[in-house]
Amino acid sequence: MFNKVILVGNLTRDIELRYAPSGTAIGNTGIATNRKFKSSDGQQREEICFVDLTFFGRTAEIANQYLKKGSKVLVEGRLKFDTWEDQNGGKRSKHSITVENMTMLDSKGSTPGAEQGGGYNNNYGGQQQSQNSYNAPKQAAPVQQQSNNNNNSIPEIDINDDEIPF
Repeated sequence: MFNKVILVGNLTRDIELRYAPSGTAIGNTGIATNRKFKSSDGQQREEICFVDLTFFGRTAEIANQYLKKGSKVLVEGRLKFDTWEDQNGGKRSKHSITVENMTMLDSKGSTPGAEQGGGYNNNYGGQQQSQNSYNAPKQAAPVQQQSNNNNNSIPEIDINDDEIPF
């Protein structure tokens, strides 16, 4: 089975960083994505989707250090279905994303450290995985970064304008 999600949006809150007993960093936040469209009556509409994100390991620490509420980010990860019981005994559920790769998209200077920018891989639980080591074939072009010696360059993203939700 193949479970991969790619989202581009803005963080809805600062990263909440904590550490598991094993010492693994865990960061939690949310992302908002939007889609603009014309409704059947011809009016311009906007649909906003809010999704919770969970970062692990070094990616969580980097996200906590460089990202804040409102930061623009591209995340790749797995869709996860969480279920729990609330205080009244009712069953609750939600979908969330376990982030495997992250790319900071804010322009240089708008987020501290963004000039270091680029993608970060999650390597936790003893798994050594590079950005290109997925078991299933790629469905879309991968995120590409230009390695220039020019410090004013912004990473190039090979993404179709029709695929951006805002």
